[in-house]
Amino acid sequence: MNGLNDSSGIVATMISSRAMAPRAALTMTAVAEFLGPFIFGIAVAQTIGKGIVSADVINTQVILAAMLSAVLWIFFTSSLGLPSSSSHALIGGLIGAVAMGAGWQAIQVAGLEKILIFLFVSPVIAFGIGFIILKIVVKICQDASPRINQTFKRIQIFTVIVMGLSHSSNDAPKTMGMITLALITEKYLNAFVVPVWVIFIAALAVAAGTAVGGQKLIRTVGRKFYKIEPIDAFCTQLSSAVVVLTASLTGGPVSTSHVISSTIMGIGAAERPNKVRWGVAREIATAWLLTIPSAALIAAGLYWVISRIIP
Repeated sequence: MNGLNDSSGIVATMISSRAMAPRAALTMTAVAEFLGPFIFGIAVAQTIGKGIVSADVINTQVILAAMLSAVLWIFFTSSLGLPSSSSHALIGGLIGAVAMGAGWQAIQVAGLEKILIFLFVSPVIAFGIGFIILKIVVKICQDASPRINQTFKRIQIFTVIVMGLSHSSNDAPKTMGMITLALITEKYLNAFVVPVWVIFIAALAVAAGTAVGGQKLIRTVGRKFYKIEPIDAFCTQLSSAVVVLTASLTGGPVSTSHVISSTIMGIGAAERPNKVRWGVAREIATAWLLTIPSAALIAAGLYWVISRIIP
């Protein structure tokens, strides 16, 4: 579900700018998604697995409820064509399940604050970087002929690959952190060390979701803000890759869907503010704000049910 939800944003601008056909773009991105954690590391797994709650105060039912909550929420928003945040859904699910299963005292407030700061500040930074990069690129290319559009289309092959690598090095480790947390609670591991097989299956799952692609989400991100031109697509991918890759290397969990959508808005605003359909932005922002509390409530309910089925 993570690959299905977020990959649509990665390829949306490439497809909308007609730089590559949808199937080719998704296949290329899926390969990059699989390789990302092996190239750029899995620092975010530590943040998710150790930063919110200690493994010794939770059980497998808590982790199962948190993961199911995130999956259900992303499935719901994806079916509506809203690019919600799988990262927010996972954090919200973990908060709700832990609070219900082990009590609020089990949540590490300092670690949670750090994660929430990354999640909510990154879209603002992405908007600003997109705005600045568009201005710089336009300045550099101001005397170029219309053929420059072909260059922007070709170079997107590189920027989308980098975007795919950086996305999976940020998002796949979130799943790795949860799986490793489950292994510790069930005494298969004594310390928080992500096994290689966990890295492999999480990366493979994100790549598989990417290969499927979410057509509704692609249309929302690629068409509903404004008409994406090749220069917009290139600047979106470059700006988003800078934000997500920086966060991945520093262990900061961010929402790729937030970053991409905010970057698109920043680039549109740099061209002219009325170019952006701000009504669509408000709809997506509402979905973002609802994600954490909604996923938390779903997870709390799921834990109540699961704990009675699996004592």
